[in-house]
Amino acid sequence: MPDLSTPRALGQAISLIESADPRAEDLLAQIYPQTGRARILGITGSPGAGKSTLVAALAKHYRKEDKRVGIIAVDPTSPFTGGAILGDRIRMAELYTDRNVFIRSMATRGFLGGLAKATNDAVDVLDAAGFDVVLVETVGVGQDEVEVVRTVQTNVVILVPGMGDDIQAIKAGIMEIGDVFVVNKADRPGADKTVTEVTMMMSLVEEHGDWIPPIVKTVASKSQGVDELDAAIQKHYDYLQSSGELDRRNRDRVRIRIETQLKERFMDRLIGGTIPRAEYEELLEDVLRKRNNPHDAAESVLKRVTF
Repeated sequence: MPDLSTPRALGQAISLIESADPRAEDLLAQIYPQTGRARILGITGSPGAGKSTLVAALAKHYRKEDKRVGIIAVDPTSPFTGGAILGDRIRMAELYTDRNVFIRSMATRGFLGGLAKATNDAVDVLDAAGFDVVLVETVGVGQDEVEVVRTVQTNVVILVPGMGDDIQAIKAGIMEIGDVFVVNKADRPGADKTVTEVTMMMSLVEEHGDWIPPIVKTVASKSQGVDELDAAIQKHYDYLQSSGELDRRNRDRVRIRIETQLKERFMDRLIGGTIPRAEYEELLEDVLRKRNNPHDAAESVLKRVTF
C-alpha cells in the first residue's frame, strides 16, 4: 500500500487524483481494500450559514475524543486560476498545527451538486490513511447540493435564522437530503421560529422513512451545541446500522461511482475514437448554426457505436 502516513504524502496523493494523473488509478486500486472504516459526514447548507466554523468546532470535538479527523472543504473555483478560493479556510487556521487533522480544499471546477469531481476518491485516501472521521464541507450552493448525499453516511444540513431560510427550507432538494438539521447562530433572534418552520416542513417530506431528522441548535463560534450535534449524528449512524440503511447507502455510493466512471470512459473513447475530434467539432458547429439539433446529433453519434 502507498505511504499515506504524512500530510505531505496525503496532499500529493489527492493532487494526483485532482489532476487526473495516470498514476492515480493505480494508487486508488491499491488503497481501496483499506477503505470502509471511517465515518463520513457531510456538512452542507446555504452560503453564510457557518459551515466552516461548525466543521472546525466538530473537528475540535472529535480531537478531544482522540479521533483523527480529515476535512475536505469544497470551494468555489477561481475564474482566474481554476483553483479553490480559500477564504473560508481561515476559520480552521488553528487546526493546521494538529498533525491528527488533515485539511484539504478542493475546487469544484464547474462540477454541479456542491462537490468537487474527485471528492469520493479523496475521501477514500483519508479513509485508507486511518482517519476516524472525514468531514466533507460542500461549496454552499443551496438547493443543488444534493450530490453530497451520494458521498457521505450522515448529512448535516445547516440553516440560520434571519437569512431567508424559511424559504430555503421549502426547497425539496435540501429538505430531502438532511439526516440531521442544525440551526446555527442560534443566539440570533428568530432561532426558535426557524426550528418550528423546519419541523413543519419535515412533515411534508416522506423520503426519510422511519428516521425523523432531529433539529439541533448551535452557536458554532462558541462551540455551543456541538455535543448535542455529535449525539444526533451518532444516533443516526446507529439507525443506519440497525435498519440496514448503511449497506444500502454504501451500495448506492459504489453504484454511482462505477456509473460515473463508465460515463467518463465511454465519452473519452467515443470522442476521438469512434468519431474523430474534428468531425465532432463539425457536429457541434452544425447544432450551433441550427443546421441540426442536439437530439438528432446525439443519435447520429450513437448509431456509429457497436455494442
